[in-house]
Amino acid sequence: MSFKSVDAVLLFAIGKEEEAAGFYRGLAGRMEMLHMKQVFLEFAAEEMSHKQKLEGVLRGKQLAPVEEKVLNLGIGEHLVDVKPTSDMDYKQALIVAMKEEKAAFAMYMGLAEAADSPGIQELFLKLAQEEARHKLRFELEYDDQFSGEN
Repeated sequence: MSFKSVDAVLLFAIGKEEEAAGFYRGLAGRMEMLHMKQVFLEFAAEEMSHKQKLEGVLRGKQLAPVEEKVLNLGIGEHLVDVKPTSDMDYKQALIVAMKEEKAAFAMYMGLAEAADSPGIQELFLKLAQEEARHKLRFELEYDDQFSGEN
């Protein structure tokens, strides 16, 4: 990825957050159980809050520094990829979500490494940690719901 300006990077990230929010709203729409719908709707809302943070930075707002590193259980790394389908179950949806959050983490880490500005680098590191926190929540839910199956 090559960007001509900081604004271009921010607009790219804003678009990715919009995509992620839509992805989670789509997953919510596929779930039959109310709890499952709610989990994915909450993640859609969190992705929209990331979008708002990025838009704030685009307007010149400063963000707080990166918090401590988030634990990675590594559960998602050992699961077979699942393609989103209209009839997937909760287990499959959690796997898809873990993989999506892992990809978002990697994207933000890559953007942080490529950033010229320390402020923008800090922003992307912060967003990477938020995506890692999302993945951890999905891993914990997966472990809680399905750890006895292995």
